[in-house]
Parts: sequence; structure tokens; C-alpha cells
Amino acid sequence: MSTFALAVHGGAGTIARELMTPAREKAYRDALELALRRGHAVLADGGAALDAVEAAVRVLEDSPHFNAGRGSVFNADGQHEMDASLMRGSDLRAGAVAGVQNVKNPVTLARKVMEHSNHVLISGLGAFEFAHKHKVELEDDQYFFDQFRYEQWKETVGTDVYKLDHSDKEKMFGTVGAVALDRNGDLAAATSTGGMTNKRWQRIGDSPIIGAGTYANNASCAVSCTGHGESFIRAVAAHDVHALMAYKGLSLEEAVRVVVHEKLPPLDGDGGLIAVDGAGHLVLDFNCTGMYRGHVGADGVFHTAIFR
Repeated sequence: MSTFALAVHGGAGTIARELMTPAREKAYRDALELALRRGHAVLADGGAALDAVEAAVRVLEDSPHFNAGRGSVFNADGQHEMDASLMRGSDLRAGAVAGVQNVKNPVTLARKVMEHSNHVLISGLGAFEFAHKHKVELEDDQYFFDQFRYEQWKETVGTDVYKLDHSDKEKMFGTVGAVALDRNGDLAAATSTGGMTNKRWQRIGDSPIIGAGTYANNASCAVSCTGHGESFIRAVAAHDVHALMAYKGLSLEEAVRVVVHEKLPPLDGDGGLIAVDGAGHLVLDFNCTGMYRGHVGADGVFHTAIFR
């Protein structure tokens, strides 16, 4: 099979155009393109879709511009709690972590869970112990400190208010993700997030939940979501795209449209998702003003966008 494809996202939401300076937009687009280039290099060399999505998401986790990994927001205790998951479409194997701290690349830890445990989802101190055992790269708290994120947290600390991401003029769902089809016809998806600013009670969103924020099945598609996590969990959004294709015979484009524009809005499900099917068709759709996104096919042409 000669066709391969890759898409990435860096979050979606009510993104204010007036706050998007040329320099800021370039920084986002450059990071998205670098993620695409890393994943594309894997696929062009005949590598696996799972390797490609992990490579792409690691780039976005390493960037301070996105709410995942290094750029993760502060929780109510002034700490970082990160979630991630990935799934392989050929055998439906998956790995996920939730509420992890000091892990440089949570998506890589999620893969370790998939490959070196009998579990799908592990969390908190147990996940940290697992990371240490499998020599996953760790960083101290200073690595994750960002002044902009800190100021966001200071505005909410001591209150019951939580923020989704970015500034008061933006309602931004800060998640990163990738989906891929490789030359062997295999699909994979990965998602990673730092959650909500000032979140309490070790809240977990959709990103590490297989079927809600991430899903991949060679019989249909691979999906990575970004949006209001609680709504995406209730909608089982990622799996619903698969189900509409597998059980109702819808195309990828139509299945995504139904989920994003019909099923999620009644649940206050602002956000979007990226998806790819076994023929290499890519769909990047959202029901808000913008989504940081990019895609590339076998032609090697990189496309990035923020607004519709």
C-alpha cells in the first residue's frame, strides 16, 4: 500500500482573532508543522502508524505553546497533572495514563503501558512508579513552569473557578493529538493533555479514555478529540465516529459531521476532532471558531491552519 496520511491538532475552541498576532500564529504553525514532519518521516520510511502518532505528539508535548507535556496548565494545588492515551487499529491494543506528574512525554508512558503491562489505563502515583520502572524520561517541576500558565492559575487560585485554557477572551480546549495511516494499511491515534487550569479532585477528561478522546480501528478510522472533556466522555465521541461508519455505513466525513455538529452540541460539546480512514481520507472538523491543526499525505505537502 503506497498511501499514508497524518493529521495533528493542538486544541480547539473560541480562539480570538484579535489576539492572534503574526508572531504568535507563526509559533503555533511552526510547532504543528514540526510535529507533522516528525510523523511524516516515520511514515515515508515505511514505519508504523503508532510510531508516527507518538513522534508527532511528543513534539507537541515538548512545545510550551500547547496544553500538554511542557505547556501543561496548573491544577488547584499549583501542580501539573497530565493525561494521555494511544491506540493501534490493527489489534485494538491501547495504553493510557491519567493524573501523572513530572513525566516529560506522557504519550510515551501510555505506550509503555500498552506494551509492558496487562492494563489499558493507570493513574497517579502508580503511573509515576511505572514510569520510573520503565525508565521513561522525567523532568523536575521547573521544566513545566510557564509564566503565562502561572498567571492564568493565579487568577483562579482559591476559587471554584476553572479555566479551559488561554485568556479570558478565549475558551480554548488545550489538548494535542495525532492520527495516522501507514503503508501497511494500519491506523493509530494518540491524544495528550494537561487538563483544565485550577482543576480539582484529580479530575480526568476524555483524553486518556479510549472511545471518548481516542480511538483507532482498522475496520473504520482513527480519531483524536479536543473539546470539553465531560461532553466528549458522555458522547463517547471518538468511538461514535467508528460506530457510524461500521454499523451505519457512513463515510468518514459524514460520520465526523454527525458527531461534531449534531451529537456534541446538545451536550455543550464545544470542540473538534481529527480522523483518518483506511483509504487515507483525512477529516479535521470542529464546531467552534478555530482548531490548531495540520495534515500531510504521501505527497509530502504540509498544511497547517487555525481558523476555519
